[in-house]
Amino acid sequence: MRIGPRFALALGLAATGGAAPAAAAPDPLSAHRGVSRLLVLSAPDAADRRLVAQRAALAAVRPGLGERDLVVVEAVGGEPDAVAVRRHLGLPSDAFRAVLVGKDGGAKITSAEPIPPGRLFATIDAMPMRRDEMRRR
Repeated sequence: MRIGPRFALALGLAATGGAAPAAAAPDPLSAHRGVSRLLVLSAPDAADRRLVAQRAALAAVRPGLGERDLVVVEAVGGEPDAVAVRRHLGLPSDAFRAVLVGKDGGAKITSAEPIPPGRLFATIDAMPMRRDEMRRR
């Protein structure tokens, strides 16, 4: 699994030792549950045009990602960590997918096209947990 250099955020898979045996099948994203929202970007390779477009759209709104505790995780190619994330979320290995995962671990949006930042932010800002966060800040 790769995290884009522009987003330089720790994924936390080291705690699980990377890919686990299929029998155990732990949640590879569990380190973020209750702490961060995730935008999982899955693509067959780094040159996928939709992946490139999603990265560019996110780069333009980086402060908004941090403000919403949104961590970008890339599951690109056939590396074991990427395969584990795809398996956990039920994503195909041969096509682009963007998945917004809430702090509760549930998928909120799944898209075969890049998700516009405005849609991401509107969806997150409408979540009860986010509304509580905004009131406390």
